[in-house]
Amino acid sequence: MMSIAARCGGSSPCVQATKHTVKSLVFPGGLKGLVPVAGANAPAGIRLAHTDIKIPDFSDYRRPEVVDPNKSSQESSEARRVFSYLVTGATTVVGVYAAKTVVTQFVSSMSATADVLALSKIEIKLGDIPEGKNMTFKWRGKPLFVRHRTEKEISTEVAVNLAELRDPQHDKDRVQNPKWVIVIGVCTHLGCVPIANAGEFGGYYCPCHGSHYDASGRIRKGPAPLNLEVPYYEFPDEDRVIVG
Repeated sequence: MMSIAARCGGSSPCVQATKHTVKSLVFPGGLKGLVPVAGANAPAGIRLAHTDIKIPDFSDYRRPEVVDPNKSSQESSEARRVFSYLVTGATTVVGVYAAKTVVTQFVSSMSATADVLALSKIEIKLGDIPEGKNMTFKWRGKPLFVRHRTEKEISTEVAVNLAELRDPQHDKDRVQNPKWVIVIGVCTHLGCVPIANAGEFGGYYCPCHGSHYDASGRIRKGPAPLNLEVPYYEFPDEDRVIVG
């Protein structure tokens, strides 16, 4: 085929016939509406003009200051920039407020309910506990010891030498009112419940493994490593105490 084209030459009748056939197949309606354009390696080419396509008008979406093509947009740039800043700032404020609301509601949903908070505190009437006695209450699923100490017990516990204690702690650091000792009744060894008004030191005694506590709830003998835990409490008046 190449040899035939070479022998025919660029302006031979067979090449002209081939061009006419291709034009008739590609452009059956003729070359009307086509614009010749010079190519890089060819003397001329054909390109569609697309003169029947209307260009969309975006004037409704443009700001009035930049509609006129003969007017410089730099004259209105300051006003347009201020408007953009206002929109951005307002959007940021709304977004931050919405995020704060979502986070607040999420955290609130994880907080304790009213009935749980009610169980977290216990109010005790101190007038029901005679001097020298200990009463046990249930608080947060644990035994709570409230002891009304005598003057002798107070003076004995205050005079204890801290160097003799396994978990050194002064009596005044464990009580708000010297007459009242409030501790959680759980042995610090293995979690047993000690017996009140028992043991070698007259305070609390755990019969499971032989831990002895004094009247201030401090460990004095046995395997327990720490003193009895003192919960948070406060005295609204002289006759009541609120634990928790």
